[in-house]
Amino acid sequence: MSRARDLGIVIGSLEPGAHNAITDVPGVLVGHSTIVEDAERNIRTGVTMVVPRGGEIWSDFVFAGHHSFNGNGEMTGLLWLEESGMLGSAVGLTNTHQVGIVRDALVRYSVDIGSPEEFFLPVVAETWDGWLNDIDAFAVTQEHALEALRTASSGPVTEGNIGGGTGMICHEFKGGIGTSSRRVSVGAEVFTVGVLVQANYGSRKDFRVDGVPVGRRLDYEVVPPPWPVEQTTGSIIVIIATDAPLLPVQCKRLSQRATVGLSRAGGLGHNSSGDIFLTFATGNHLSPHSNEPYGLRMLPNALLDSFFAATADATEEAILNALCAAETMTGQQGRTAYSLPHDLLRSVLP
Repeated sequence: MSRARDLGIVIGSLEPGAHNAITDVPGVLVGHSTIVEDAERNIRTGVTMVVPRGGEIWSDFVFAGHHSFNGNGEMTGLLWLEESGMLGSAVGLTNTHQVGIVRDALVRYSVDIGSPEEFFLPVVAETWDGWLNDIDAFAVTQEHALEALRTASSGPVTEGNIGGGTGMICHEFKGGIGTSSRRVSVGAEVFTVGVLVQANYGSRKDFRVDGVPVGRRLDYEVVPPPWPVEQTTGSIIVIIATDAPLLPVQCKRLSQRATVGLSRAGGLGHNSSGDIFLTFATGNHLSPHSNEPYGLRMLPNALLDSFFAATADATEEAILNALCAAETMTGQQGRTAYSLPHDLLRSVLP
């Protein structure tokens, strides 16, 4: 699996964490369940889970905030998240038609482990993989979602054609899951900002790498697009994590900065695109049933500029990592999404 830095592409000046992944944020886990089948129907889909605080998130909530750059998409649980400012579950990523079953699996899991919550409104987001995947086959089951949850781990994250990103297409190349991280110093403390994307958006002509319009330099005759007519459909989900002590309004501000990284890579927020971003911050501990005032920490807003830069840079690099890691895939009706060719990419970069 190749990544942007393996090709000499470095975004921004802040240093990444040990794995250059969202799992560099302490306690954050990522798991995948991937479904590729060609028996009765052509299936190219799956589920990805991002788990804050490991197994403790169900009883030790985190502050969170979101931003919708363009809202032609779905992320469940946002009304209560906006109202309460807190997240108390893993975050699931899958295809458009199976958000409900992944959400139900998270509810089931919370009941099975004896979560003290009387009701549960988990967060699950989607992008549409119906070009390569027979999305109407409803291949994802609760067991697939639970597999992604139970196998979630720290360390390096598999990218590209994996989990929820299995059937996704980005800038008319094969897309999918990508991740990146940045370290931010605040006085004597060092915090981490990690990003994970499910990238399924964009036209090739808009694709940029570190400011270079490479999409216009990659010949369609050399790398054919996946479809016969140019498309502006598609979506991206961006999940941002940090161990900094941020309050919900500050999480929302970080979510907004994912738009900067997306736009640098060539995302315009087309009318039919669901570009939805969520940030959670683990720097405070929040018992959902506390009857005592929380003892909270909060970074001053004046210190957030480096976190904004970290979010933008890690979002841009996570998109590039998704593209660099993804491999050519043929799906239903013989449709093929070709991978971004590394040699050609190098040849058009300075």
